[in-house]
Amino acid sequence: MVNGIHNKKILSAFLVTVFFLLLLTGSGLSSGVFLNLFSAPRLFGATYMNMDNPYFDAVNDSLEEVITANGDVLLTRDGAYDQLKQNEQILDMIEQGCSAIFVNPVDQDLVESALIECKKAGIPVFDVDTEVSERSLVTSSIISDNYDAGVQIARDIMKKRAAARIAIIYDARINSTVMRVRGFKDAIKSQDSYHIVAVDTSTSVLEQSMKITEKILDDGVKFDTALGANDPTALGMLSALQLKGINWPMIIYGIDGSPDFKAMIRQGQVMGTSAQFPKEVGRRAAETAYDYLNGRKVPDKVVIPVKLITKENLSEYDINGWQ
Repeated sequence: MVNGIHNKKILSAFLVTVFFLLLLTGSGLSSGVFLNLFSAPRLFGATYMNMDNPYFDAVNDSLEEVITANGDVLLTRDGAYDQLKQNEQILDMIEQGCSAIFVNPVDQDLVESALIECKKAGIPVFDVDTEVSERSLVTSSIISDNYDAGVQIARDIMKKRAAARIAIIYDARINSTVMRVRGFKDAIKSQDSYHIVAVDTSTSVLEQSMKITEKILDDGVKFDTALGANDPTALGMLSALQLKGINWPMIIYGIDGSPDFKAMIRQGQVMGTSAQFPKEVGRRAAETAYDYLNGRKVPDKVVIPVKLITKENLSEYDINGWQ
């Protein structure tokens, strides 16, 4: 019995020593890793509007990297552009006892009922990449500077063209795309030579934006500038123009900074994209959640700058990956 007590004292002293060595050596591991030696890992949940978009894979990979490094577990779900489905996923995460939930909402308004349940359960919610309408239901938002993304594109168009006829496709359910278009419109509103001649507010998906663009063209609307509120939408517009054999001068812009879009910039098929930094978004989201769970005050909003990528500065970025 004495030997057992003695051995326990030695083990305790050893673990305390290891803990302080980790702190002193700046190993990069949080104290949560040490504490998890004595307790079950915490479970986190993340649900995204559509995991077919590789942007969200990049966000989630970065988020999971931080969570795994802390000895915890991330449960990831695809909302598949169905808010009812996403709400069910959130409710399931509540049932599973998630310590925090990261939400990239399909619909900024219809997600509210699920967020109310999170609040009742005392589970903090962090909206990622795009904001929900009812701000009181989330602890913090980790987003790109979506408004400035639209402003950057408008300024580049005005540098390249003295006048433009512009077609825009975005999804009015998604706050991030709404803000991008708002920034774009605000930047050109005082310029009489820039006209928005076609707008569709129903999608941010490549295949649907392709069909919408074909219809715009079939209706006889002529435009020389195309803005998709994310890269997949812009690529859908490009595909429609190519299928129609459009030969008048055309410039196309997206927003994301995806590897596919950067490859198209290099080939000269599109003009530019306001690049987001999904690795940074995911990392900051995880760090903000841990700060909150550890009792620290966190900001209501974390805004990450965007950067316009064109052929002129493309060499500064990894064309095969996300920035």
